Amino acid sequence: AELRVSQKKHEDVQYCFQDRNSSCIKAFLSTSIYITLYIFFSLISAVTVFLNLLVIISISHFKQLHTTTNLLILSLAASDLLVGLIVIPVMTVATMEPCWGFGEYFCVFHTYIACLSPSLSLGNLVLISIDRYVAVCDPLLYHSKITTTRITCCISITWCCCIIYRAANIKYFVNVQVPRRCLKECITFEGSTWVNITDLVITMVVPCSVIITLYMKIFVVARSQARKVFSKEAASVVSGVKTVHANKSERKAAKTLSIVVVNYFICWIPFLCSSFFHLSFFSDNLSFIISFLPLVNSFINPIIYAFFYPWFKVTAKHILTLKLRILFPSFTKV
Repeated sequence: AELRVSQKKHEDVQYCFQDRNSSCIKAFLSTSIYITLYIFFSLISAVTVFLNLLVIISISHFKQLHTTTNLLILSLAASDLLVGLIVIPVMTVATMEPCWGFGEYFCVFHTYIACLSPSLSLGNLVLISIDRYVAVCDPLLYHSKITTTRITCCISITWCCCIIYRAANIKYFVNVQVPRRCLKECITFEGSTWVNITDLVITMVVPCSVIITLYMKIFVVARSQARKVFSKEAASVVSGVKTVHANKSERKAAKTLSIVVVNYFICWIPFLCSSFFHLSFFSDNLSFIISFLPLVNSFINPIIYAFFYPWFKVTAKHILTLKLRILFPSFTKV
């Protein structure tokens, strides 16, 4: 009788590959949780793609928005679009399903895009911080130093460097594979400790240090300018209303984009710390939240634009109502 019970239990066990008893055992979620989580992450993916496409179409289509800062926002939206199109859907399926069913090649591709997207985002944020630094701290020379051609070249160089660096990193230092004995998930084996430290310094420490340093200088200068504008001495020195309005506009843009930077840090630093230091004391639920927190960053960015940039609300309305040929006043400078 005991033998029959054990055989029945063995028959009830389902493996990822039924012809291989050494493969992983399928672990199923309850139907209600399974459906709820799929709907939730599908909505995040769809909204991320939709909102970032709105940003890309808005800046690309309307000539009034072809400013240097908006080109940087366009590049950031393109990297966020990759997250919504590829990273979120694949990570959702990989997390929800008991077995990895996409094969080894797609495992490599997904790992590559998942590593490339944050590098592109951080590279764009570095360029944005440089743009805001010159605009606030050296406004008279801004238009001569920061030109559309230079910004386009910087964006192209950033994308090329990130693409090449991440490809080389995946090829030579990261072993991405689906285990032969347990064909369950896409597993990444990192390189040696010094490789991980070097990668962390290049892709995180140096860019973040540049961003934090520049924004600290921006806020010091912005605070000083604000005091001058509201003082009696500055009232006699300021030549006109347009100069004050321009400086105020630049400071507002710097404040808005600093929120984007803070959002990036909040979403990515917990994940990078847990991954790099291999923190195992987190509970499964907390680890799950931390792993998906970076993906929310790409979802939040266009929402920030919607709240703080009037041009995004106007262009989104024109796009959604299919009135793309209508021109609007160029109040939309960032």
